[in-house]
This record gives sequence, structure tokens and C-alpha cells, in this order.
Amino acid sequence: MEYISGEILTKDGFIKGYIGFQNKKIIEFGSEKPKKKPIATGFIIPTLINSHTHIGDHFIKKLKINLPKNIEKLVAPPNGLKHKLLNDTPEKEIINGMKESINIMSNSGTSKFFDFRENGISGIIQLNKATRDNKNISPVILSRPNQLRYDKDEINLILNNSQGIGLSSITDWNYSEILKIAKHTKLKKKIFTIHSSERLRENIDQILDLKPDFLIHMNYATESDLIRVKENNISIVICPRSNKFFKLKTNYKIMEKLDINLMLGTDNAMINTPNILTELKYYKKINKIDSNEKLLNMITYNPRKALNLDYNIPDIKSSKEFIILDKTSLEIRNIPFSHEEIKNDN
Repeated sequence: MEYISGEILTKDGFIKGYIGFQNKKIIEFGSEKPKKKPIATGFIIPTLINSHTHIGDHFIKKLKINLPKNIEKLVAPPNGLKHKLLNDTPEKEIINGMKESINIMSNSGTSKFFDFRENGISGIIQLNKATRDNKNISPVILSRPNQLRYDKDEINLILNNSQGIGLSSITDWNYSEILKIAKHTKLKKKIFTIHSSERLRENIDQILDLKPDFLIHMNYATESDLIRVKENNISIVICPRSNKFFKLKTNYKIMEKLDINLMLGTDNAMINTPNILTELKYYKKINKIDSNEKLLNMITYNPRKALNLDYNIPDIKSSKEFIILDKTSLEIRNIPFSHEEIKNDN
């Protein structure tokens, strides 16, 4: 049996201890020193979750074109450059780009990613094709209809093949159409989420009336808007490098002050590498956060909380995988260790 030791991130914070494992399965956990020299030391944490991706546009990186830094021109449906390229590009090229993003995430310790899947059922099929050969990572597919309108049959189809709906902002839509989609999604007991107040402040009452499970961005939300979000126990996903690319205002300090459940996402793969540790280190730098516990929760326990997952290390029965990070560089020191079939000897 091999051992790793260090600071173990639990739901209640860091504790010092060790994990013993064999054939990539955890055999024991202890709070003292391990029985023999550990093969590695560092932060022992759950595998990572990237809470906001658009990996379907990864292929655009290879086109070597100048991307407009205006959100509407680049990503807003239906006429943004991204959507035109997605519609005009062969499926094989899109899927190959997705696979590259998936490998980047998998190799950097990510076991789950929330992908906002464009192009209706076709986009869902493409993502399933891209992920089927990688057993170390799985998508939370947040689909969206092909058109900016509610079609009962199409919503049924995409909800039957995904974990929920992830829409662009209410500014892009006729609000009554979004409301129908949100209600339909809730009736099916699936996830509903939406980009909100990303490039301008949007009506917080309309946003909350959709009963979102979590929100994306909220850059231009006021403090009073964010207080409402906190009161409704809604999580927010922030994407710092994307905001930098588009030169958007941010309000991270207010979110931190209100202790909102924050998650991190890498956003569009055509802009940023989907390595969530890179995103985390950038956020740490610009926001001057010293607490590694707070930072690492944003990519481990906070998104699991948003998904209502019962998960904790060292509660071996509820946890599935872990990784170990170097304490200084916050870089991964191993591929994910799995322990789905574990006998706890303690």
C-alpha cells in the first residue's frame, strides 16, 4: 500500500492527515503520520469541477482569426461570430476540438464540467461523441434550443438527453419565451441556469422569477441585486479571464463580502484554455486572496453544493475521487485517484 499525506480539504476545512491506497483504491485514512514514507505530500482535495464551459467553440482557436472583443459580435445568439462558425463547420472538426478541451481538463484534475451546449440536440450528440472515450471526466450538459423561442417538443427532446438548460441572457430573448422554458425545465426536475448581468445590468426580479439553480457572471449586478441572490441561496459562477478578455466590469469584492457560494468557470474554449487551475490562480492574483481553502472550495465543494451532491473527504463512503496539489504552485501532482469500491478499515 502507498501513502500520500498533507492537508486534506474537507467540507469543514483543511485537516492534517494521510490517505493509504492500493490499486488506486483508498484503503485507510488517518490523522497521524502514515506507516511509511508518503510518495507525495501536498493539498489532498476532491477532483475538480469546471462550472462554466463552452467547449464546442474550441476549434475556432485553430482558425487564427482576430476575435472581436465585443460580446454581442462574438458570442450573442443568433448572429454572433461563434454561432455562425458553429453552423458552418463540419461536425468532425467541432468534435475534435471538443476532445482537445476534454483532454486538457482531464489531465489537469477535472472530473466534471458544466457545458452550455449550443445547437440543440445536435450539440448534445456532438458532446456525447467527444466524451465517450474518456472515462475520467463527465459533462453536466446544459442544453439550449436551436432558436430563441419556446418549442415544447424540442425542449422535451433536449431535456430528455441532458441534465438541464443553460441559456444566454434575458436581454437576448423575449422574456415570456424564457419563462416558459424555465417552467418546463422545473417540471422535468432538471437544472435551469442562465447568463445574467454579464455586459449590462438586467432586471433582478425577472432573473429570480425564473428560479435558476445558479447564475453565470452577474458582473453588472448591484449590491442590492446580489443581496437578493444571497437571500435566495443561489450560487454564482464567475469567469475572471473571460471578463478580462471582454474588458468587463467585475464586482467580486461584493460577492466575497456577501459570502455568496462562488464557483469558477473557464467560459469559451476559443478564448481560454479550460484548465480550471489556471483560472483559479488568475482569480487569486487579481483578487489578492490568501486563503487556499476558500479558493479550492470554488472548484471542489461549492459546485458540488450547487448540484446537491453528498461528497466529503475523508468520508470515504460518500467521496469518489481525489487529487493532490503542490502547496506552492497549486499544480496537480497526479492523475485522479478513484476509490469507488472502498473498504474503510478505520
